[in-house]
Amino acid sequence: MIRQGEGPPLVLLHGILGSERMWRRVVPLLATRHDTIAPTALGHRGGSAARIRPARIAHVVDDAERMLDRLGLATVHLAGNSMGGWVALELARRGRARSVCAFSPAGCWQAAPAPDARASRSLRRAIRDTRRGRFLLPLLARSRRFRRWAMRLTVAHGDRITASELIDLARDVLGCSIADDLLGTPEALGPLESGCPVTVAWSEKDRVFPIDKFGDQARALVSGARYLVLADTGHVPMLEAPDLVAKTVLETTGSIVTS
Repeated sequence: MIRQGEGPPLVLLHGILGSERMWRRVVPLLATRHDTIAPTALGHRGGSAARIRPARIAHVVDDAERMLDRLGLATVHLAGNSMGGWVALELARRGRARSVCAFSPAGCWQAAPAPDARASRSLRRAIRDTRRGRFLLPLLARSRRFRRWAMRLTVAHGDRITASELIDLARDVLGCSIADDLLGTPEALGPLESGCPVTVAWSEKDRVFPIDKFGDQARALVSGARYLVLADTGHVPMLEAPDLVAKTVLETTGSIVTS
């Protein structure tokens, strides 16, 4: 867990195949206004082990709620990306949120035998590619061109990722023990009317959940939310646009006021 800063508590939740490390560039920007906490989710590298299999998003939400209880935090500001955005919205449904900022939240599909098939195939392919290339990665990661190629699914500007960051991200992918479970979940985000401020911020160049397919669904599911499009960013904007992400979160928590 990363924890830094003082002020009203703010919890940052990462996406599937990730870890707390996805927020490393953003945490210092938020810590000037908030007690900023970035945990690692259930079944991910560095997180709690999943005791129930197949693991489901509900179990990830339960684990996040237990973490809040351990820290003695009844309610917190929440920001999450992809799976983390879905978890943040579900925590709001449980009354644990002071505000929510959800970046391209997962779950914005109709309940079915599995989540969006295209997204699941893309993420499963990313896992296979990471496994195949793990031994050559320290050498390949030195190339900006390779980093752009390797990160093409999740960011718009892969060359902004350093070699060491790419290696860490690959370790997170390989360290996720419940990827198959979550990529096959029958769950979906249900309609939500939150009693707190909510921002849904969609990445303009999202290749995992394209905005033209999922943006309107998210707007319909989360009633009353402020809806934004983050220009020139991919599915995981924290990695390539930390200043923009921090600004969006702070606007949602009320720590900065836009004109």
